[in-house]
Amino acid sequence: MSNRLRIALAAMTLAAAVSGPIATAHAASRAELERNSIRALDNLYAKNPAARQLGRKAVAILVFPTIVKAGFMFAGQIGEGALLRGGKATGFYNSMAASYGFQAGAQKFGYALFFMSKDALAYLDKSNGWELGSGPSLVVVDEGMAKSLSTTTLTQDVYAFVFDQKGLMGGIGIQGSKITRIEK
Repeated sequence: MSNRLRIALAAMTLAAAVSGPIATAHAASRAELERNSIRALDNLYAKNPAARQLGRKAVAILVFPTIVKAGFMFAGQIGEGALLRGGKATGFYNSMAASYGFQAGAQKFGYALFFMSKDALAYLDKSNGWELGSGPSLVVVDEGMAKSLSTTTLTQDVYAFVFDQKGLMGGIGIQGSKITRIEK
């Protein structure tokens, strides 16, 4: 059996194994998406004190409770989220991305974007589909950075936390994702 065939079989097996979680990435109702986003943010806060600290200073937080990524060589990811202000949803968005390269598998994860200024938040809506990596400065917060983050070190427009990763796929990234406002 060739290496290419082994990789393809492994990717299909993995995709089948995580298809239960992937099937949950359906289009949620407005109430369901708001509830899931608030729950995901609460879980992030419980696991990461730096996220809670950012949340206190943020103008708004865009939470994508479930992003699904799958593929073999070509991969795509998609999910929906809610923009939270004062603990309530004030808008709904989708996040989509595609990539190409040596990759195989499927995974599910969530992420939250903490908007630290009104200008960064305004850019989200005036951009007619914000492509992460362009526009306001974005910092992806990993565990090491989270430990040293304080209110005096906040210098960027948007901070991103990736959370609840399940499944197996080489690499994860949110830069290059396109976020667009949707009606619910």
